This record gives sequence, structure tokens and C-alpha cells, in this order.
Amino acid sequence: MILLLDTHTLIWYVTDNSRLSNQVLDLINDENNEILLSIASLCEIAILSKI
Repeated sequence: MILLLDTHTLIWYVTDNSRLSNQVLDLINDENNEILLSIASLCEIAILSKI
């Protein structure tokens, strides 16, 4: 399965935030799935880090 993570999901995943359900964690951690990120998410993170 191909997964496109949005900005919040990416941030919550890397910070081990409890807002992510076990189902989402299982999907992200499944080695058979391909994880994609939008360049827009990286831009959003850059903007948020400056605030």
C-alpha cells in the first residue's frame, strides 16, 4: 500500500505522539507499505520551526 502522510501525521509519528491510533502506527510501520511525504509538508515544517 502507498501512504501519503500529511504534516501532522508525520510530526506526530516522529515525536511518538499518542494522537496516532494503533491502526495508523501499524500501517506506517509495515515494511510492505511505501511511505510518501509531500514537499509541501516539508515546507510547512520549516515554517512552523521558525515560529
